[in-house]
Amino acid sequence: MQLDRIAVAAGVKLAALAMIGSTNEEARLRARRGERGPLWITASAQTAGRGRMDRAWVSPQGNLYASLLLSNPAGFEHAPELGFVAALALRDAVIAEAPELAPRLVLKWPNDLLLTGKKCAGILIEGEVGPDNSLSVVIGIGANCASHPTTTPDRPATDLAAHLVGERAPVTPQQLFRRLSATMCRRIAAWDRGRGFAGIRDDWLAVATGIGADITVRNDDSEKHGRFVGLDQFGRLLLELHNGDIEKVSAGDVFPFALSADRSVQSPPG
Repeated sequence: MQLDRIAVAAGVKLAALAMIGSTNEEARLRARRGERGPLWITASAQTAGRGRMDRAWVSPQGNLYASLLLSNPAGFEHAPELGFVAALALRDAVIAEAPELAPRLVLKWPNDLLLTGKKCAGILIEGEVGPDNSLSVVIGIGANCASHPTTTPDRPATDLAAHLVGERAPVTPQQLFRRLSATMCRRIAAWDRGRGFAGIRDDWLAVATGIGADITVRNDDSEKHGRFVGLDQFGRLLLELHNGDIEKVSAGDVFPFALSADRSVQSPPG
């Protein structure tokens, strides 16, 4: 793995590893030992990859597994906004390598990347406050470049290679990461420690799926039905209930309203 020159110029560091348990966990351990970001941790494969709510993330070789450690990127209240920043940066990177996929790439709240309606990447944001009240945020990204899980009927997945036909060369994890290291720098700079989140929010909404649609939001044992009408200024999902009230949702799994209530859909990272 290599960083783009834009990332190098910005002072970003890289630790490219072979097979490890989890890039997110490695980044968190390094932060606890006093290492400071921006630092990317990448791995060729993971043995204990995680998505949201500690769900397993299947991590064979050939796909991208990368986590970005940031030290005090903003006030604690702005840290969740990095999920939207990262989602846009990841979409930017995929389009830079495979521009023909752009019309089919959309974002799903809170931070999945879908390709032709199927999940091809997810993001996991984790934060910790140290003894000195410093904030460490880890942005974990898993992107299906060459393969995808086939045992997830409730959340169908896909990979980039499946949509690059003919003589088109595949997008390798190395190529995608190098692009991502640059696009992440640009999006984080635009976000500007939260001061530019309004622009990030607008860009996210412009390529989001489900706006105006009836959805179900499941969080732990609770479930709500309504219409997805947008995001508020903090990135919370605005759910219009059937009585006309607007509810602000901070976290949860989102799936089409038509899906049977006894089936769940994973919405990794967030």
